[in-house]
Amino acid sequence: MSAALPEVSGSFGQKPTLTFPDAPASGELEVLVLSRGDGALVEAGDELEVHYLGQSWQGGIFDNSYDRGSTTSFPIGVGMVIAGWDQSLVGQQVGSRVLVSIPSHLGYGDRGVPQAGIKGGDTLVFVVDIVGTSGS
Repeated sequence: MSAALPEVSGSFGQKPTLTFPDAPASGELEVLVLSRGDGALVEAGDELEVHYLGQSWQGGIFDNSYDRGSTTSFPIGVGMVIAGWDQSLVGQQVGSRVLVSIPSHLGYGDRGVPQAGIKGGDTLVFVVDIVGTSGS
């Protein structure tokens, strides 16, 4: 049985809207490719360029790049971002839209990020549009 995941509206490059199921979040990392791109595979050590929306499970949006109107870039697969991102985005294809549900032990743990509205123990849900990479 697969885990209950939010439904996502919108297409690649557009700010998504999440509709959460009436079910608890999985305690595991869940990754669902909503639309597969045809670009290069993301490799550990790449500088990854993405648009993303982050929302707590059945909670509020805590961050998104769409409203800022610009993508964000970071090294992937090398421990510079939360473990859930490193584990779910390496191996995806550029041009893909990916839904990721990240349990707290692969996110911000028991501390959370209170200033961002992330409580300790929160499951984090991201919709990530993989815009591009630059190899290391």
